[in-house]
Amino acid sequence: MLELVVKAADDKRAEDIVGLNVSKVSLLADYFVICHGNSDKQVLAIAKEIVDEAYKHNIEVRRVEGKESARWVLIDLGDVIAHVFYGEEREFYNLEKLWSDAPLVNIDHMVVS
Repeated sequence: MLELVVKAADDKRAEDIVGLNVSKVSLLADYFVICHGNSDKQVLAIAKEIVDEAYKHNIEVRRVEGKESARWVLIDLGDVIAHVFYGEEREFYNLEKLWSDAPLVNIDHMVVS
């Protein structure tokens, strides 16, 4: 499921995609995927692609929040939670720092260079 989310975000040209293994530091999920877009439209396109791909693969989409503002869209897929930010919001909330105890996941093989 992690790879599906990363690839869906990459397909819509999400910027600076990061995977965090939060399984040992959070009860919310096993992984977070954090990325950003450079416009409201791109943020919504990334989020829509993740949701669409989840449905195509019969993965339950538990919750989608933030589509109205397109500043921070959270997509809860159970084991994976995707955080799709507008660039400035990502800097402000800095989830990578907040969850710095969670190791990074190598996603290089999941994205197109």
